[in-house]
Amino acid sequence: MIRLARTNRSQIAEWWWTVDKWTLFGIFCLMLIGGVLTLAASPAVAMRIHLPPFHFVYRQLAFLVPTIGTMIGVSLLNVRQVRRLAAITFFAALFLMVLTLFVGPEIKGAHRWLQIGPLAIQPSEFIKPSFIVLAAWMFAEARRTPGFPGTAIALALYVAVVGVLAAQPDFGQLMLVTMVFGAIFFMAGLSWRWIVSLAAIAMVGALVAYTLMPHVASRVDRFLNPDSGDTYQIDRALDAFHTGGFFGRGPGEGEVKRILPDAHTDFIFAVAAEEYGIVAGLLIIGVFSFVVLRTLSRAMEEHDLFVQFASCGLVALFGLQALINMAVNVNLIPAKGMTLPFISYGGSSMIALGFTMGMLLALTRRRAGSQVTPPNGKRGHA
Repeated sequence: MIRLARTNRSQIAEWWWTVDKWTLFGIFCLMLIGGVLTLAASPAVAMRIHLPPFHFVYRQLAFLVPTIGTMIGVSLLNVRQVRRLAAITFFAALFLMVLTLFVGPEIKGAHRWLQIGPLAIQPSEFIKPSFIVLAAWMFAEARRTPGFPGTAIALALYVAVVGVLAAQPDFGQLMLVTMVFGAIFFMAGLSWRWIVSLAAIAMVGALVAYTLMPHVASRVDRFLNPDSGDTYQIDRALDAFHTGGFFGRGPGEGEVKRILPDAHTDFIFAVAAEEYGIVAGLLIIGVFSFVVLRTLSRAMEEHDLFVQFASCGLVALFGLQALINMAVNVNLIPAKGMTLPFISYGGSSMIALGFTMGMLLALTRRRAGSQVTPPNGKRGHA
């Protein structure tokens, strides 16, 4: 048995004493909540489409194994290895995303998936975190090395990503990537000219999407004017929050999971609120908030610009995806078709989240000389 004493110099021991255990604990809490809610929400969905009752439960548990393995494995890497892994993953995922346009099956009018044997893979889930890390790297190098075209390279990578996302089309992921990229750009010290220019481009892009993509226009129209189309799923989700009340109807007593086709994915937050109450919803929000704030706190103690930019970008990607999903459930924004991280049922999306959080854990590990020294001369502590 390996003893994880501080004098132990093995890679696992070093990882254990340098990784942020509180962030790791928060992630495992989300996985546990996801398992409970998948057990609550998915049997009704499975039986409705003539599958065994625990089909999605077993698959979710099966996906958790490679997800945890990926997360732990990636978190063992050092900063340089994280950058290399992000670069390899980015270009591989970009190639696969282009491939989906030609050989991917059309699902609900979009080409986002590749079918490899029994597995369906969504490459865009892997390009998001790898792009964020590469963009952070370029912005950091531009700040460190005068004359290095890091900003131009980051913008070129962004154009490549959003171009393929628009072609698929996947407007929800496009908006998510744009928001996180804008956040990193802002951290890197962009001028007001860039802020105004990017805001104008985003507005034009949103207008073009509304004009040329019927499904985008339909979702926006139904959000602004519910009488203009079918709002059945949102209405039932809101009913779930009303009927659940403060403490919920009780495990297994919910009705929304029996009538919504996406109860185990996009609307699992509504299932949680109906069966376990607003208290459960606040608990979920609290765990997500804890992971985000904990990461931002550690990033503030870093002196490495790349680590600061990348860790903030990755946790923004994680937090914004959760925020968008929960906001859709309570009808604060138009439907996006985005899952709740580690809680919604998913395959490639779950493993990609493990990849994302693995890089985040790797970057926020305590390394010699990695912390900012405050004016009092004492280093920060986790």
